[in-house]
Amino acid sequence: MSGKRHVMAIDVGTQSTRAFIFNDKGEIMASARSIYDPAYVSPHPGWAEQDPDMYWYKVCLVCRQLWQNSPVAPDDLAAVALTSQRNTLINLDKDKKPLRPAIVWLDQRRASDFSAIPRWLRAAFGLVGQGATVDYLMAEAEVNWIRQHQPEVLRQTAHMLFLSGYINYKLSGRVADSVGSCVGYVPFDYKKLTWAGPLSWRWRALPIEKQWLFDLVRPGEELGRISPGAAEATGIPQGLPIIAGASDKACEVLGSGCLEPHQAGIGLGTTATINVNSDKYIEPITLLPPYPSAKAGSYNLEVQIYRGFWMVTWFKEQFAQLEQEAARQRGIAAEELLEELALEVPPGSLGLVLQPYWSPGVRFPGPEAKGAIIGFGSAHHKQHMYRAMLEGLAYALRDGRERIEKRTKKPISELWISGGGSRSDLAMQIHADVFNLPAARPHVYEASGLGAAILAAVGSGVHNNLDQAVAAMTRKGRVFEPIGQNTRIYDEIYDKVYSRMYGRLKKFYNHLMEITGYPTPPGQE
Repeated sequence: MSGKRHVMAIDVGTQSTRAFIFNDKGEIMASARSIYDPAYVSPHPGWAEQDPDMYWYKVCLVCRQLWQNSPVAPDDLAAVALTSQRNTLINLDKDKKPLRPAIVWLDQRRASDFSAIPRWLRAAFGLVGQGATVDYLMAEAEVNWIRQHQPEVLRQTAHMLFLSGYINYKLSGRVADSVGSCVGYVPFDYKKLTWAGPLSWRWRALPIEKQWLFDLVRPGEELGRISPGAAEATGIPQGLPIIAGASDKACEVLGSGCLEPHQAGIGLGTTATINVNSDKYIEPITLLPPYPSAKAGSYNLEVQIYRGFWMVTWFKEQFAQLEQEAARQRGIAAEELLEELALEVPPGSLGLVLQPYWSPGVRFPGPEAKGAIIGFGSAHHKQHMYRAMLEGLAYALRDGRERIEKRTKKPISELWISGGGSRSDLAMQIHADVFNLPAARPHVYEASGLGAAILAAVGSGVHNNLDQAVAAMTRKGRVFEPIGQNTRIYDEIYDKVYSRMYGRLKKFYNHLMEITGYPTPPGQE
């Protein structure tokens, strides 16, 4: 076991970059944060791009800030690990310089030219009823859009990395990334947790050359060492071990202590998710793979609600200008005022029910999906809609829970909630009531950073193994107990109304897509 008892974690998120020092008990000893301004740029509607070196600049900035308020000296660190947003893609040339802005995971552009895909392959998927799903996946793949619209970029590409791999390269000089960060449209075999075999259909569906890809390192193993240049730029000691981390969601699950199938980790972030860790490969939804876990060799069974807690920002910007001004005068966040108002609304929002499909999915919901709100009456005001939005998100995640339980055959009995939405006491209570389970916050808000720190602690010998590290570094914070009367109301609404909405409305969503062209069907852009 290492004599040094502190580790560093870097979290490169969608809105900001953060750096932390944790001790061996999972307590934050120091932290620093820098917000992006802007989080991304949109040269065209729906696009989301960012300069890759902006992320590296922010990493250097927060590391320098960290040492200014840290009681722990840099030389007392045992290791550092990185976690980051998923599926933000970067093309590098032979000199490892970015060829274009990074395509951020929020980007909505789609490819429409699939002529390079063999007809027999598309026909084969069509025969088994999966043609639309494969079309959706190929349309979403950033590299297919680049092939169609910027072929010169592909001609010059020598390396293709996720954002995590790019930052790992800038820190170590090695073109490598964690297996736990491989979530995106690349030829990755999610079952074997390695690059797809040479005969895989993925190489035909994606114009990616094998030599462009990076070395894979298992989470918790050494990926490299801090290079002289990175040490000068960040203040992290030269030669400090870099331990392979995992994606932000995978680290969030680990930082919540959720390693067993009966423990569900809910992330109330821009995309809301429910995750269960599994040592077996189980598709949470047919033909959608589980993602790599932060526990090496394991999987996260994940159901996503796209634009999940982002809806709070959407609602605030579209409908709550008066509340924003009132909150500003009181010196509080607008979300706090909206929550105060929503607390006056009874569970069930007087019959207002919202289905939070603000952005379509692949199979759950399908690419035709739209949001829906039913039950309006003259008694309803903004606060009813706000509460219905939080309830609808909890219903959608409960649906995800049932889908996961159906696949694993194991009931979920523990609920851990993290992410920005977990700061809302109202959201926490609603989830406890809708799930009829105690809902616990992790003891630190920064669960993804803690997950990376746990991997750094294991990889450097601060703790002997992952189970020991999780036992020592994770624990519950505040726990919200379900309220029986509320649960009964939510059960009835979920069973009699919410769970039936999508099936009843699906054909109307398809009609609306055909009539208006929104959202555009894959392959028809």
